[in-house]
Amino acid sequence: MTYSLSKKRVLIVGAAGRIGSATARATLNAGASVTLSDISEQRLMDLRDRLYKEFNVSVNTFVADTTDPASIDLLIANAANAYGSITSAVYSAYPQSEGWGTRFEDLTQKHLNEDLANQLGSAILFSQRILGHFERNGGGDLVHISSIQGICAPKFEHYEGTNMTSPVEYAAIKAGVISITRWLAKYYSGRSIRVNCVSPGGIIADQPNRFVEMYRKDCTNFGMLSGRQVAETIAFLLSEKSEAINGQNIILDDGWSL
Repeated sequence: MTYSLSKKRVLIVGAAGRIGSATARATLNAGASVTLSDISEQRLMDLRDRLYKEFNVSVNTFVADTTDPASIDLLIANAANAYGSITSAVYSAYPQSEGWGTRFEDLTQKHLNEDLANQLGSAILFSQRILGHFERNGGGDLVHISSIQGICAPKFEHYEGTNMTSPVEYAAIKAGVISITRWLAKYYSGRSIRVNCVSPGGIIADQPNRFVEMYRKDCTNFGMLSGRQVAETIAFLLSEKSEAINGQNIILDDGWSL
């Protein structure tokens, strides 16, 4: 199945991450006009330069902090001014407190509150603002990023012998992302607005070999994912080929959750 995003003006938030940067490539490859945003100016500029070399096209960029509603408003205004309006958005931001990844037994209220507010709260506030923009401009598509750990408990044996953890707040946040996706899709019924999310399995990122091998045993064909494999599905969800898909959580995990 082929599709074009040539009429789409896409805002990607958290663009410098693995999924965000791969989504930038997938949407550019399909012909979209793209605005990239991240809290890290250096990583954002590095991505902009790499994309220019790959696609010979300049992309609009804007440094924004999605934990600050005023910064979200400035970001949306910048993206709209660059292309006339925004037709599509991908929310892939992943702000973390200093205590992120702490063992369950060592969690503090301060860091727990920060992570729940900064990750799930910011996803809700970004949705509020971008969906308001869509409604004023005749519709649009929003894709959130959840995780297989939003639908399944972790396989804790995969982490044995490593310094990796699977934070309980991560599971709570990602389950929440799936829930707000459904709520928002229903709330905006009849307004030419679609809200979906994807739940990827683990993304390969220099994890210990033991973890990668254990993870692979619970999959069907290849194990951990590349950002590109997730990004292609995101790009499809922004296309007209997916016009009947709304309020859905698309699982991409090579069978890990079976």
